[in-house]
Amino acid sequence: MARAWTRAEQMRRAIAQEAARIMSEHGIDDYLLAKRKAAERLGVTDGATLPKNTEIEAALVEYQRLFAADTHSQSLRDQRRAALLAMQLLEEFEPRLVGPVLAGTATEHADVDLHLFADRAEAVTLKLMDRGIPHELVERRVKMHLDRTVNFPAVRFEAGEHTIDATVFPRDGIRQAPFSPVDGRPMRRANHAELQALIEE
Repeated sequence: MARAWTRAEQMRRAIAQEAARIMSEHGIDDYLLAKRKAAERLGVTDGATLPKNTEIEAALVEYQRLFAADTHSQSLRDQRRAALLAMQLLEEFEPRLVGPVLAGTATEHADVDLHLFADRAEAVTLKLMDRGIPHELVERRVKMHLDRTVNFPAVRFEAGEHTIDATVFPRDGIRQAPFSPVDGRPMRRANHAELQALIEE
């Protein structure tokens, strides 16, 4: 017989589901922000009741399956195709797709996240300038160690209707993936061939 859920477990599940709805409908990609908004909406003040990011991700997958199956599949295909085009453009920097677009949980508002590898971030910006692609140079905080984050340069530019957000790591950064904000494990990275296979599935 299935075990009955405790009230705390029911509340965690309710917060995870509400956070998933907020992320899906409002384009929020920050798990902490989404769970805080969800807790506030549900009148929860006990931080111990907040769900883990993995619980919210699972709720997001379920939400997309139930309420946005067709539109989600199409937008995900479009995002992955935009990623493929950007990776072809930036091929010399050994691009890898990461994040929600790779995981399949991206909302229609999500950026396409790439990791690039270069001796200097300027090499990437020069490539974009050479192709006449407007872009913005920003900074990203990335968790490379369990106890600290490191700042890396990143470039943002448009690929059709999608925003590409590409963090630039040193060349040897390809050997060590940063920790995922979802489950705390090394991030999954997909190269051009792996992404192509995903699109063709």
